[in-house]
Amino acid sequence: SSDLSGSLRMSDTEVPVRPAATVMLLRDTGSGLEVFMLRRTANAAFAGGMYVFPGGKVDDSDGEGDEAFVVAAIRECFEEAGVLLAVDDAGRTVADGHPVLEHRHAVHDGHVDVRALAGEHGLRLDTTSMAWVSHWITPKAETTRRFDTRFFVAASPVGQTSHHDDNETVASMWVRPTEALERMASGELALMPPTIANLQFLAGHVDVQSVLVASKSIGTPPCILPKIRFVDGRVEIGRAHV
Repeated sequence: SSDLSGSLRMSDTEVPVRPAATVMLLRDTGSGLEVFMLRRTANAAFAGGMYVFPGGKVDDSDGEGDEAFVVAAIRECFEEAGVLLAVDDAGRTVADGHPVLEHRHAVHDGHVDVRALAGEHGLRLDTTSMAWVSHWITPKAETTRRFDTRFFVAASPVGQTSHHDDNETVASMWVRPTEALERMASGELALMPPTIANLQFLAGHVDVQSVLVASKSIGTPPCILPKIRFVDGRVEIGRAHV
């Protein structure tokens, strides 16, 4: 287990880099693999109006080390998408109608700890079925918010309905990765470089199982620090591993 503070870096302007976690919820459909995406409210301090995956910063209550990122991803998924990645002693996932799902807003408001909530309902957070697929740090050119973010993948529980929170996020959709990339290219969707890169990774797979197998074989992903440069008056994003 690594020390959380070890992943934090400071930019030239001393903007703190906060640990964060994101989860790509996946499902199989008749038209192929789909991923759940949310549109952030236009007045958000970070990534306003962008389509993203459920996620956010790691809180102290999420724990320490590597586990804190996984717990944060599960907590943020519950808060933003309404989907709780938790299982009972038999390994069964939670479905709509389960009383634990009624506490979404209490977890979001910080009144309820998601791990304690799961325990009270005879559940445990399903941390073992998630896979860490990529690791990005916000560019130094971003002077208001910077995050050291781990991206995870997980199968969306059968029987659980996902929906944005109508607070931090104002729209949501299930979409094929290739379709999301095509809609970005046509100017319909606004996506950040890490989102694009992760959609490109997903686009190379036909179903959830294929993604999970490939993801778990990655091990520890390289940390990517995007580099912003201007080419012929246009902004381009390059990548540098750190």
